[in-house]
Formats: sequence, structure tokens, C-alpha cells
Amino acid sequence: MGRSLDATGFQTYLLGAFFDFGDTLIDETTEVKGPQRETLTAELLPGAPELLTTLRDRGIRLGLIADGLVQTYENVLCQHGLADYFDTLVISQVLGSEKPDPMPFQRALSDLGIPLSAAERTVMVGNRLDRDVAGSNRVGMISVWLNWSPRYGKHPACPDEVPDYTAANLFEVRDLLLRLHERGTTS
Repeated sequence: MGRSLDATGFQTYLLGAFFDFGDTLIDETTEVKGPQRETLTAELLPGAPELLTTLRDRGIRLGLIADGLVQTYENVLCQHGLADYFDTLVISQVLGSEKPDPMPFQRALSDLGIPLSAAERTVMVGNRLDRDVAGSNRVGMISVWLNWSPRYGKHPACPDEVPDYTAANLFEVRDLLLRLHERGTTS
């Protein structure tokens, strides 16, 4: 698949952008939990709405690949008016498989009609080297590690956990994804 121009005249490369949830789009320390351990409310990380809006406006299809309870994602996405931004929600509770297993990543690609052979034209953004980065690397996606939270490991334990890119915040993620989308990964 070659690059093409989108409606705004930008060179296009990325077919999809997938995100983890906790400490990637929301700050886990702000979660208010319900009786079933589902998240009732949580605060978005700075830049989350701008990132999602910018990508959607560029024609990049969006997906959520997350481990947890479906109700968590429905609650928080609705709380912030972001439920309609995502073309697919791949949630471990429904799938019966958690990251870094390849199944959630493969399912997300399939849901968007992206063949596994085009996985290199998709990106996964997450805060965990052992789950988000390793899992996406294993299926050939571009991996972006959002390295800001002190809660998880900071050093790759194996080659699969080495990210393609690292960002300190969602504004850096937005700029990176726009560069990748407009110029491809070779620029």
C-alpha cells in the first residue's frame, strides 16, 4: 500500500492508531471505582482530547486496546464525550485475552479491516513496555511508549519491549503521529 493524499492534501501513511487507556489516555490516580471494581469516572491526561480530535480529523481510524472491564471504558469515554471517537474497542473482558498476547492487537486490526500484512502502517500507544510495546511489536505495529508514569517498569526486559518511539506526554505523541502520518516512517 502506497501513500496517498487525504482531503486536506497531506501525505497519508497511518491506517490506524490504537491506544491503551490507563495512564495513556487517563490518569489512573484519578479513577473513582464502583462496586465491581469498574471505573466510574477518571480525568483525562493533558492533551488527550486534542490528540484524538487531530488524528480523527486527519482521517486516521482510532481504536482502544485495553485490559479491564467494558463498563470502565464506556463510563469514562462517555464522561468526556469521546465514545464516538473510536472505531473499535478491544477489551480483554470481552475478548478473553490480555496484552501482550497478539490476539487483542490482531482483533483491533481486523475490526478496522487492516490486514496483518499492513500492521506496520498502524501505531500502538501505551504506557507499559511489557504489555503495550511488547504486544504491538510482536504483530509488527509501530510502538510508542508513553513514558511518564512512575507506576510501571522503565527498562525493557527483552527485545520485544524496546519501543520504536518514546514520548513524555500526549502532545509529543500527537506531533510524532502527525509526522509519521504525513511523511511515512522513513522521514
